[in-house]
Amino acid sequence: MRRWLLQFGLAILLVAGVAHAGSYLTRAAILVRSAEQEAEVLRRRLSDKDLAEVIHRVAVARLDAARAMLVPKDVAPAHPHLLLVLESYERASDGALRGDAETFLIALSRARQEAVTLRAVLKQHGWELPELER
Repeated sequence: MRRWLLQFGLAILLVAGVAHAGSYLTRAAILVRSAEQEAEVLRRRLSDKDLAEVIHRVAVARLDAARAMLVPKDVAPAHPHLLLVLESYERASDGALRGDAETFLIALSRARQEAVTLRAVLKQHGWELPELER
């Protein structure tokens, strides 16, 4: 009986850990996907200062939200890369807001490269960002 209770307890902890990491992964996927979409729209309309201002404000809020997220230990090694992705998108939108196309393009490239690293680190730990329905 004692062995069964121990196995049951371990199973509960395992399921809870997977559920918690799943929540983090969904939140991270939402943040990354929305940043990617906004940056692509901004890239096509780089001279639109009003659009750049809105996207920059959203990018700052997105980064603040990611900094405040609860990070499960299973995915903790990947979280700094999530922050770097979002910081790069914020810098890109800031560059667009200031009319600095070069800064925008460099930061956009860094964001995309860091997103690849984020996904690779998650994969090394047995996780991946979920595909989100459109």
